[in-house]
Amino acid sequence: MMKKCLVIAMGFILVVSFVSIGLAKDYKGKKVLFVDSYHEGYAWSDGITQGIQKTLAGTGVDLEIIRMDTKRNKDDAFKKTAAKEAKAAIEVFKPDVIIAADDNASKFLIMPYFKNVDVPVVFCGVNWDATVYGYPYQNATGMVEVTPIPQILEQLRPFAKGDRIGMIGPDIITAHKEADNYRKVFGYELTEYYATDFEDWKKGFAELQDQVDMLIVDSDGGLYSDHTDEMKAFVEANTKIPTGAAYDFMASYALMTYGKLAQEQGAWSASTALKILDGDSPADIPLIKNKEGTLIINVRIAKNMGAEIPFEILESADKIIE
Repeated sequence: MMKKCLVIAMGFILVVSFVSIGLAKDYKGKKVLFVDSYHEGYAWSDGITQGIQKTLAGTGVDLEIIRMDTKRNKDDAFKKTAAKEAKAAIEVFKPDVIIAADDNASKFLIMPYFKNVDVPVVFCGVNWDATVYGYPYQNATGMVEVTPIPQILEQLRPFAKGDRIGMIGPDIITAHKEADNYRKVFGYELTEYYATDFEDWKKGFAELQDQVDMLIVDSDGGLYSDHTDEMKAFVEANTKIPTGAAYDFMASYALMTYGKLAQEQGAWSASTALKILDGDSPADIPLIKNKEGTLIINVRIAKNMGAEIPFEILESADKIIE
């Protein structure tokens, strides 16, 4: 009797499986174009790309990717040219949905050329405030990127001697925008240092150790990717105060990281693109903010600066760098 029940159950599972396969949506012939503000090899861009590709895998969607490369090329003239080239590629590809990642794609491409037009747009990675680019549009929705600074500082304060906060990052628009919003949204006073290259970054990092009590290590902007080993060795040897980062790919350079997940941005954007392909209007899909994060503790830095991390904090971490 038990064998008979097992056979019936297996048959039911097979029927359900075949029904599920039959009901799986096929988007063959549909086109999604992903416009990356930055470049392949920059960890944030790669994470968004992976989230998009994983979500669209097996759907039949024809995915095309354009890289504007505006992280390594900071001149506005370059950004405008890159946007015009992306616009031309969009007109040739004729996508059913555009996914636009990070601020420069929205500022230089979507806002001037694709605001309230027929092609739907899903943006992600726009820092803090999407209204600066006129969002929301009738044809656009998106995920606004917010940095969990209060959570990071909460982790750092037990190891700090005071409340003076510093921030170091590359001299690019996104880093300046981050600092502006730390002040505007949370009321923090900051001592800032914006580096033009890796040597300048090392200089600023060393100076801030004596000027502040806690230091936010902003994204490297992909500008120091040729110096990763040297950068790890430098921060391990020169960190005197608690440091925090908001990107998982910066965890090697900070004591504590509460990292935003680029994959969350990409996966949400791709799943929203599928909803639009199903017939949902972007205007009916509300803007949202990123929610996911990962706590990473760098024990190597802790040991070198003489900080003792309590067991309960180590236990709560998603990852420990030893």
